[in-house]
Amino acid sequence: MFRIRKIVDDAAPANRSAIGQAQEIIRAQFPGLPASKIDTLPEQLHDPVRFRFRTVLFVAEDSQDRVRACAVLLYAPDQHFGYLDLITAAPGKTGGGMGGVLYERVREDALAMGCIGLFFECLPDDPELSPDPEIRKQNANRLRFYERFGARPIANTAYETPMRPGDTNPPYLVLDALGRTDMPSRAKARAIVRAILERSYGDICPPGYIDMVVASIKDDPIQLRPPKYVRKEPQREVKPIRVLGPHVPLVVNDKHSIHHMRDRGYVQAPVRISSILSEIMQIGLFEQIQPRRFSDRHIRAVHDGALVDYLEKACRNVAPGQSIYPYVFPIRNAARPPKERTVRAGYYCIDTFTPLNANAFLAARRAVDCSMTAAERVLEGAPAAYALVRPPGHHAERRAFGGFCYFNNAGIAANYLSRYGRVAVLDIDYHHGNGTQDIFYERSDVLTVSIHGHPSFAYPYFSGFKEETGIGPGAGYNLNIPLPETITPDDYRAALKTALNRVARFDPTYLVLSVGFDTARGDPTGTWVNRADDFQKIGHMLGATGYPLLAIQEGGYRVRTLGVNARRFFMGLADGAAVAKPRPRRRKPAPRPAGGGEIVWRDTAEHSDIEAVRALVAETGFFKTEEVAIATELVTERVNRGPASGYDFIFAQDNGSLVGYACFGLIAGTQSSYDLYWIVVRPGRQREGVGRALLAQAEAAITAAGGKQVYVDTSTTELYAPTRRFYRAAEYRKIAEFPDFYRAGDGKAIFLRTLAA
Repeated sequence: MFRIRKIVDDAAPANRSAIGQAQEIIRAQFPGLPASKIDTLPEQLHDPVRFRFRTVLFVAEDSQDRVRACAVLLYAPDQHFGYLDLITAAPGKTGGGMGGVLYERVREDALAMGCIGLFFECLPDDPELSPDPEIRKQNANRLRFYERFGARPIANTAYETPMRPGDTNPPYLVLDALGRTDMPSRAKARAIVRAILERSYGDICPPGYIDMVVASIKDDPIQLRPPKYVRKEPQREVKPIRVLGPHVPLVVNDKHSIHHMRDRGYVQAPVRISSILSEIMQIGLFEQIQPRRFSDRHIRAVHDGALVDYLEKACRNVAPGQSIYPYVFPIRNAARPPKERTVRAGYYCIDTFTPLNANAFLAARRAVDCSMTAAERVLEGAPAAYALVRPPGHHAERRAFGGFCYFNNAGIAANYLSRYGRVAVLDIDYHHGNGTQDIFYERSDVLTVSIHGHPSFAYPYFSGFKEETGIGPGAGYNLNIPLPETITPDDYRAALKTALNRVARFDPTYLVLSVGFDTARGDPTGTWVNRADDFQKIGHMLGATGYPLLAIQEGGYRVRTLGVNARRFFMGLADGAAVAKPRPRRRKPAPRPAGGGEIVWRDTAEHSDIEAVRALVAETGFFKTEEVAIATELVTERVNRGPASGYDFIFAQDNGSLVGYACFGLIAGTQSSYDLYWIVVRPGRQREGVGRALLAQAEAAITAAGGKQVYVDTSTTELYAPTRRFYRAAEYRKIAEFPDFYRAGDGKAIFLRTLAA
């Protein structure tokens, strides 16, 4: 199983890892390619002016983020053509359909960019140009592959003339017209060929070579070589990937109905889902897909492990047909939580009407899987996806549930997507998304914006005020827009415009939408008056932003109009997406807002560091659940036992918030050899030199303690290639490698640095 992901910059940690893995694949598969060309790939992604092409990297990744194949697409906006610079699989990974799927994705994006065609080079199958039979056979296989898509060499040109007399295998210039039947004119083709040769080979072409090739194009319009390997003329339709429908992924929680409460006044009823589903499936926009199971680590990266454990255990122990409702709300003492289960419910809950029963955990867990499945489709390139789930999630905080919410579906999905780019979460439910705000309140890589009824009259009452704007690194990254009890639809859309302006300034890679239809006229939980026409206008405004959008269902309880409102909303979303303009690429990461201070370093461990370290390690999304537990255990040992624990720490803080730490210790039985156990940096603060500074601080402390050698263990998998490069750059050398040490295919590499006295 693999996914195709589009990478346009190197701002996110996961993107940098994927770029590094792609570079390693290119080096292995194209040993004759100049190292400088491969090394500049990150610069190409964010500096189109210098390289005269807009560069996009596509990677085929497996479930562990290991890159198995890659393609580099260059787009020339001045001439409106695409140039496939390369497409290749990792050594030993050819076959399996990756190449075809990857090329299909390149074609879709090329058309979405407005390309008149996709050009690329392919080595010749002519014996006069390729005399070696083995090489010629490989060349023919590649041409056969592309011919299946309608791509063939341009005929009657001198493009395949060798630059130096006697050279073999000069490439054809191949054109994939992307399903079009009309060919470019002679003048257009000449301009494109000149651009390709000057921008890609201008420094190595002999004098007069480019003019000769350009002048050789005589046909008007140009002609392609007749099909040679495919008998029937290929008809491979290409659909631009930005256009919504008819295959917007729709993931429905197929287990939501097991969480069915018949208590009076319980508005979170199963009929809500069927009401929406029956209406939206009429418009031919959606393709329903099955949710897949995701690891609990995604939940625990967002929610406190104690809350997750409690919900699972409490729900499992409730008798069928019964429910637990919180009724006592003790002052929370982290060291002494109540033992009696009904009292303990209030320890984790924020209200008296959110029940725990035998199926609540199962339904909530499935809602997470649905949201993550939809998020993965957006990550793979879908312009939009919709997770139609209940129970909802935006009231679930890091350490508390409530408001019919157990796990924060939008928060979990946003945290997952934040590994691959900046994420904005926009909550348009009538009620404030207190849980989403709580989860991201100290983070700058995820912007949270909520339009809701003022907490002076609307649930949850205690949060959602305008003054709540974030703290520490998150200062300025939370926007609340509380509105009066009585407003008009025009007032609502004005607030939405304000919200979208803030989102635009943040310039996210992905937009997560907590969509609630309880702003509708007559909703039993709201006071506003949006009708079907208004929801269509709201959808249009959101679709016109052009962001890859993940919609996750929250509220909406007037069943009589719920489905129609949802249908009109998504009709508007599709219409808006159809007119959305491509967003300009941000050349550099946007600056952090005022409020971030100088890094403060300390080497003393405090009790608050236990939770701070756990949250930080989990937030990276890079480590498994058991690894998060180990990191937490080490800092707990240091807090409880001090230096006798054998673990030393360096902490980096900004405005009181932990942004990174290092853990190291003397190796037992040695006099001067140290292990460097951990260096972790908050995702939003990586590439700022924090990791290098932590390493330097740790090495200085080791030297001061009489240490002479520092050892580091890391994985040999491709996922850890950036980690290994980090240590090599810091003058560590690999001294040993143990294949299959952790598991099959996952070995251990040991690095060493000898410290100066």
